[in-house]
Amino acid sequence: MKIKNILIAGSVCFLALFGCSDISENVYDKYPADEFYGTPEGANIALASVYAEIPGDFQRNNIPGVGYAGADNGWYDMNCMSSDEQVIPHRNTGDWQQDFARLHKHEWLPTDFIINNTWNWLYKSVFNANLAVQLLEKSNAEASKIAEAKVLRAFFYYLLIDDFGDVPFFTDNNITVDKIPQSSRKEIYSFIVKELTENVEQLSGTRGGNYYGRFNKWAGYTLLAKVYLNAQVYTGEAKWNECLAACNKVSEGGFTLHSGAANASSPLGNKYYELFGDVLPEDETILPIYATLDIVSRNIYAVRSVYGPHGTALFGMAGWNGTIVPKDFFLKYALNDIRRQQFLVGEQPGGYNYTLEVASLDNPGADPQAGVRNIKFYPAGAKSGGGASNDFPIFRYADVILMMAECNARLGNPGAAKPFIDQIRQRAGLDALASNPTLDDIYNERGFELNWEGHRRQDMIRFDKFLLANEFRPVSPAYRKLFPIPTSALDANKGLKQNPGY
Repeated sequence: MKIKNILIAGSVCFLALFGCSDISENVYDKYPADEFYGTPEGANIALASVYAEIPGDFQRNNIPGVGYAGADNGWYDMNCMSSDEQVIPHRNTGDWQQDFARLHKHEWLPTDFIINNTWNWLYKSVFNANLAVQLLEKSNAEASKIAEAKVLRAFFYYLLIDDFGDVPFFTDNNITVDKIPQSSRKEIYSFIVKELTENVEQLSGTRGGNYYGRFNKWAGYTLLAKVYLNAQVYTGEAKWNECLAACNKVSEGGFTLHSGAANASSPLGNKYYELFGDVLPEDETILPIYATLDIVSRNIYAVRSVYGPHGTALFGMAGWNGTIVPKDFFLKYALNDIRRQQFLVGEQPGGYNYTLEVASLDNPGADPQAGVRNIKFYPAGAKSGGGASNDFPIFRYADVILMMAECNARLGNPGAAKPFIDQIRQRAGLDALASNPTLDDIYNERGFELNWEGHRRQDMIRFDKFLLANEFRPVSPAYRKLFPIPTSALDANKGLKQNPGY
């Protein structure tokens, strides 16, 4: 049974409180606002508004797909379906919009809903983070709370520059949309690094409990490592040593890989899949998204993948017959890899048959049972045809281990990289590598381990794989490494410059 985090529960109070614009108003019986946000309760409420943006809402104010992960048409879909690991094909029965297929074929446009939706979500999150920083600083709140708000803001700006490059940048909400200046990716990268390096050590070192789903020190250092890992993409200057140092700081948190032992009680037969269940194990999970169906978001990813009647037979609820795994990605997995158990292909109990081949993504579309399916997030906790209560791992220690392998390899020390990558392989039931890993070995292992967790597009760009042709499209032009600034944003702020190629 989950215990609702105080920050999540407090978010409704916070959002209601700031329906008005006068933040100096005395809104509590006992405290003026300037004093209230200096109390532990008030600081948590200020932070709650920011954390409330991270879980993926199925629909908010009639807009679907708000959040990092857990729903349709948002950040997760934009970043995952533009990679090689998943796509929702239009079905030849008329099901599913073609936006997802166009993402996979690298044919997206600045007017696309998913791109606009992601942009708006990220800037609403930045706005809420700015407000939290302002309230906490004005009330002389505890330094760790101010640091937490700043790290959250850095997280959202990291997502913005990763997707869009040069973007509008502001840290004070006292500015209208049409006046927000556009800053370079490199400038905002420097801001993110400065905010993280100045604030991460002030975060709590507590793991789990009230810090489940929050940025503690270890999540902060993992974010810093991810920023350094991609520094060469963002600025042209590699920061492998800095990334390795940040990973080493995470290692001080006492994390280990979760067990890969067989587990007859698991629907997927292995303890490994507890990493994607209702409450994520604290030994490996660094930063999860908390979800409880119809209360705090939902996780749709397994339900969205399987064919309708097969979902009823498998989970007790109809599947959406949506997301598939492209065959080239699936076929890379070794037959004895425990991570292959998440995929469904071929004949299934009940007479269903998922074919490996998918003839078309969009015109006329795929047959209803075409495509490999993924049940990594096998529905857990409260569940219905709308999704389940599986939490979602934003960061976990396996990613940190693979970052350490990559940094060592890129620094010319593949021998030091080998023990890291072997840990991941052996947990998956595979043999250690016969020789020192190549960068391709590390790239492939990241795909095997972290698929459907939101990392693949970024990894493909960093390893120069993103533009390569696949079975559904030719080689992509270089400008596709960035998404376009939405047309609506350009209309609202005439000072913005569109990314090249769009």
